Amino acid sequence: MVAELRPLLAAEAAAEAAAAGGEARDLEQGVWLRLLERLERSDPPRDPARWLRQAVRAEVRALRRAARREHALCRDPADETRPGPEQLALASARRRTLQDAVRRLPGRCPRLLAALFSPHDLTYREIARELGMSQGSLGPERSRCLGCLRRLLGPEVAPRPRRG
Repeated sequence: MVAELRPLLAAEAAAEAAAAGGEARDLEQGVWLRLLERLERSDPPRDPARWLRQAVRAEVRALRRAARREHALCRDPADETRPGPEQLALASARRRTLQDAVRRLPGRCPRLLAALFSPHDLTYREIARELGMSQGSLGPERSRCLGCLRRLLGPEVAPRPRRG
């Protein structure tokens, strides 16, 4: 019986697999398993070809139900574009480290860097007026402050790539 049903099952499974979103081999395997279970109960099908077609359709329905319930991961969750808990925790730790280092800077540096990185996107003119200093001295002062910040952070800041 298996030898005569094999070509029919292969054809039926190949025809139904694409529409079901599954593999023909998986459908075939499921039908063979159904047949073995039925033969184990001593209940061979009266019309094997008809039974096989119905079994293939039943496997396809089961496959579709499973596809509605299950969602396969296309890639590793760590590769998602949204940051995971580990990335969020690391980013938070880096932010706290940077904020602590900025607070330890000397002179006007903490206020200057806070103004430069303000979410309000202040212009140099507005920053100079807020800090009570000339607009021309903001660039050199900023450079000194960032140099101090680099020294404070030391090994925590990756070295900049060399140019040229």
